[in-house]
Amino acid sequence: MNEEKDFYERLKNELNKVEEFPTDFVYKFIIPTSNKTMAEIQQIFDEARPQVATRESKKGKYTSITVRIFALDADQVIFYYKKVGEIKGVIML
Repeated sequence: MNEEKDFYERLKNELNKVEEFPTDFVYKFIIPTSNKTMAEIQQIFDEARPQVATRESKKGKYTSITVRIFALDADQVIFYYKKVGEIKGVIML
């Protein structure tokens, strides 16, 4: 648990160095193709009024999801990463 806390603390520091909040922020995920998983991800971002784009892999086994939101601060960015991280099978890029 400490490693996870350290990771998110470092991420917050880096985000604050490279981004000027508030700003548009883009998340990218890869999931095994599943309408259920895609709906879960979209539901997480629902309040942020996201722009969502999806693309299936050539054989249809995986789907890439790009989510763009207007992020107010690094804490908001991390909040969504943590929520999506709770979904099994999601690869966060």
